[in-house]
Amino acid sequence: MQLQNNRYTLGGVDMLSLIDEFGAPLYVYDAGTIQRQYTRLDTAFQGIQHQIKYACKALTNINVLKVIKDCGAGLDTVSVNELKIGIQAGFQASDIFFTPNNTSFEEVKEAIALGAQLNLDNMPMLEKLGKEFGGSIPVCIRINPHIMAGGNEKISTGHINSKFGISITQLDELEHLVKAHKLDVSGLHMHTGSEIVDTDIFLKGAQILLEAGRRFPSIRFFDFGGGFKVPYQAGDKQTNVEELGEKLSALCHSEMKVRGTSFYACFEPGKYLVSESGFLLTKVNVLKKTPATTFAGIDSGLNHLLRPMFYKAHHDITNVSNPSGERRTYSVAGYICETDNFAWEREGIAEIREGDILAFHNAGAYGIMMASNYNSRPRPAEVLIKNGKAHLIRRRETLEDLLATQIELA
Repeated sequence: MQLQNNRYTLGGVDMLSLIDEFGAPLYVYDAGTIQRQYTRLDTAFQGIQHQIKYACKALTNINVLKVIKDCGAGLDTVSVNELKIGIQAGFQASDIFFTPNNTSFEEVKEAIALGAQLNLDNMPMLEKLGKEFGGSIPVCIRINPHIMAGGNEKISTGHINSKFGISITQLDELEHLVKAHKLDVSGLHMHTGSEIVDTDIFLKGAQILLEAGRRFPSIRFFDFGGGFKVPYQAGDKQTNVEELGEKLSALCHSEMKVRGTSFYACFEPGKYLVSESGFLLTKVNVLKKTPATTFAGIDSGLNHLLRPMFYKAHHDITNVSNPSGERRTYSVAGYICETDNFAWEREGIAEIREGDILAFHNAGAYGIMMASNYNSRPRPAEVLIKNGKAHLIRRRETLEDLLATQIELA
């Protein structure tokens, strides 16, 4: 988002004109930002043969998926419906990982039938795969490296108490199972968590994964997951992907010498590709002064952007209606019948007036995807800015949508 002639623009499109055309609240994504993020990551890992699989749980709008496909990425999916959406967006099933957790074996078999690459994270499921298919279906196996990483306990997925992956302490048991069923282990996978800043932690996990891979000679790739951090506010640290790419490439080439065979690397960025591309535009309904603060009450809430309440996440807030306004302190709150404060006593917001449009930054990942109809509120529309033009890619929900799946008894 840029400020030009006292007007905020995104991808060359005036932000306020989007509200005039599509209404508020409104999710807006910039295709150029997604392409920039992909190019940076792809370039960072040029020292090793690699594939980037977008973790599409972050944002699955089919038009966004097409932008990412055009960049050259594959997909990482966690449900059969994500897999089917990816195929509809034009991805080849063979370029899509299916990485389920606690799903049924029936869903796994559906993914096999669709042609996806399997990435399984528990031994009971691997045993079922072996009994029914033997070694005819290549499978990547998710390992839990017992590393604590990530910005919040809810997004730390590689520690000893995590539900994800097979513990490194169970490698002997895993190796026995693989041999007993003659499984074709195509790769090993780890994902230690989101918002990893310390590259040494990432490399520690990578070393554990590479050493575990020596037990499985059929391996063709190692999947190092994602979790690359993006900045959410001024001064925020972010993952130095260039440094990580250089060090990880060297580590992989060293391991190839040990194994005597080559392999390629996979990465699964989600938030890294789409977070900074997205903004949630909201309208100020009311200004309410209390003895403690001044609330700016908006036409959105935790039903549209859950992250501040669920993860205590910070999202910068810009008053796009009053760029030159005096900087003041506000508490920005939603319209849901819960305490859904997006920001408490946030300093430096340009003076807010009733009817102003506020933009929440870094709303491209886990924004609309975690939205709900709580309080019987409709979910917002979505707009994609591509090549300097705004395109409606999801219409706003209506009351009819809220009632569509209900069956009224006579």
